[in-house]
Amino acid sequence: MSASDDFQDRMLALGLGRVVEKAALSMADYIGRGDERAADEAAAAAMQEELSRLDLRGTVVIGDDESEHMAVGTLVGNGTGPELDVAVDPLEGTTLTAKDLPNAMTVIAMAPKGTMTQVPNIYMEKLAFGGNVPADTVTLDMDPATRVRALAKAKGCAPKDITVCLLERPRHMPMIAALRETGAAVRLITDGDIAAVINCAEPESTGIDMYMGSGGAPEGVLAAAAMKCLGGHFYGQLIYRSDDERHLTRASGIRELDRIYTRDELVTDHVIFAATGVTDSSLLRGMVRAPGYLQTETLLMRSKTGSVRRMSYRIPRARS
Repeated sequence: MSASDDFQDRMLALGLGRVVEKAALSMADYIGRGDERAADEAAAAAMQEELSRLDLRGTVVIGDDESEHMAVGTLVGNGTGPELDVAVDPLEGTTLTAKDLPNAMTVIAMAPKGTMTQVPNIYMEKLAFGGNVPADTVTLDMDPATRVRALAKAKGCAPKDITVCLLERPRHMPMIAALRETGAAVRLITDGDIAAVINCAEPESTGIDMYMGSGGAPEGVLAAAAMKCLGGHFYGQLIYRSDDERHLTRASGIRELDRIYTRDELVTDHVIFAATGVTDSSLLRGMVRAPGYLQTETLLMRSKTGSVRRMSYRIPRARS
């Protein structure tokens, strides 16, 4: 990579950091106000506006189809610069934001054009764990108990020393029971599985060894992008609840409907990932709303260099 290419890449990364900051800051008057739709729309609008300032020619391939601003197919950027695939979740955790609950954040990832898998807004079965063990240590083909035992063996510990994170959903109750029978600890979250997947990349600091279970497929691609930056492992397989969902998948360009995707198959080239906390989580501090200022924390990562930055941003605001 030449010095000029590296500089352009770093400037783009910093620009994306600003994009998620702006989206998070737009939530100042929506956190805890109960209006999920208005919050989501405001975050998407702020994200699109800030993207228009950047030198890029981006196409949204993972987006917010409930918003008029950042739906799949939306063109973003100022029309100059590199052609890029753009994956966004303008507000990961709309319900969390509306209720002022933990784990809400704004998220974006970018990669060269044609290198991010475009998935429809359906479910995906997900599996994630850290890069401190080989990628084939645990697979989606294994049942939950076997996954725990395999990961414990690779780490040189007992199953009781493994912590698995899942979304707390009725569909996951059999999986939770099977995991607990091994002696493993189970950490349940209400929403926000992108942050949960990212936490698996650094189990020594987060206490989470593995993430599994079903959730949104678009969020799965964003999680894979983050794990590519951190060197963690991710697997995903689309789940179909109807023939309509199979048709949607074919329409998005996917032909192997039952394929199990690896991290590097979901995101095939280098990627930039950025997220800003809206409410507190184990990954990011939520926005501080003080009388005279707003303050955010942003996570910014590049897979090309393996760089990980945490940035704090404070902006004055008028006292009410």
